Amino acid sequence: MNFKELEGKTEKELSSLLAEDRSRLHALSMKRAVNQVKDVREIREIRQHIARVMTKLTSLKTQA
Repeated sequence: MNFKELEGKTEKELSSLLAEDRSRLHALSMKRAVNQVKDVREIREIRQHIARVMTKLTSLKTQA
């Protein structure tokens, strides 16, 4: 999901997306520790998505 797709989301939806992504990142990190992850790029993509969501949340809070 890119930044333009986050434009129509509310603060509550963004918060739930952030929680989901953080739990996925945690699970993938644990799997990587025991060498069960085949695609390690997915970890980087999730981290970038978390950053995008946090940026959008911050911009929504400063506008209000």
